[in-house]
Amino acid sequence: MSRAVVYERFGGPEVLDVREVPEPHAGSGEVRVRVTVMGLNPMDWLISSTPSIAAAFGISLPAGFGCDLAGVVDEVGEGVDRFAVGDRVYGGAMARAAADFAVVDTGPSALFRLVRTPDGLRDEVAAALPTPGLTAAAALAAIDIRSSDTVLVGGAAGGVGVLVVQLAKRAGARVIGTASPGTFDFLRQWDVEPVAHGPGLVERVRDVAPGGITAATDLFGTETAEAALALGVPADRISTIAAGPMPPGGVRATGGASAVSADLDAIADAVAAGAITVPVAATFPIEKIRDAVALQADRHVHGKIVVTL
Repeated sequence: MSRAVVYERFGGPEVLDVREVPEPHAGSGEVRVRVTVMGLNPMDWLISSTPSIAAAFGISLPAGFGCDLAGVVDEVGEGVDRFAVGDRVYGGAMARAAADFAVVDTGPSALFRLVRTPDGLRDEVAAALPTPGLTAAAALAAIDIRSSDTVLVGGAAGGVGVLVVQLAKRAGARVIGTASPGTFDFLRQWDVEPVAHGPGLVERVRDVAPGGITAATDLFGTETAEAALALGVPADRISTIAAGPMPPGGVRATGGASAVSADLDAIADAVAAGAITVPVAATFPIEKIRDAVALQADRHVHGKIVVTL
């Protein structure tokens, strides 16, 4: 037997239970990962609390929990030649990551990719990368970020935002980030110019950048996208990741599925080399999964939350 987080009804953190379940085993084309760390994302608790979102991902009750993970391959199925027992890996296993063992499909049609963890990258950081890294890459690729840009980043202090602002700075852009005032010093460490979100955002951005902004990405709803449109940014240079398939004004909706695998490799290598920082805001043992999700759902975390097994 092994441990896994499961839920039998949709709801808040209270529906999540750590239970003893039979150990899964790798089948043909699969590997089993002994999970050491799970990276928590907002989508995880949105799936466990919202039936329509769960259905969109093909998840039905009862269900497992979490997607992003890091660990060690401890079982290899028939036909797998890319991995061996003992390989350190990270990647995704939808609705199976918060468990001692996760079986992952390694075939070309797999929804989530499993890759070897670069030397020098701790599991706690590797588990925090898959979904945020791919999403950050997609958000910036959609607006063709350039060194001449002044880019407005909405939700700059979140798990995706901290990667977006660093990638934009590495591209040579000037970065203005929306956040709550309590996160301003946190963002300034990457030379981000913070502005408070909420009513009056357009005027505050004008004060900080009287010459205007040239691009924007909204990582939390539509407020930043709408502000960018009001500031005269063309719709094709504004991206959103959480506004649904029909964002305001024809701006570009995107997400991690739009990124290419090489994007995540490049980010992981940069993190391992110390060129990009992935701040881990809090670490919880799996027994405290409800507390971890409650903190994530509060939406005031500066960086990533990870769960250890």
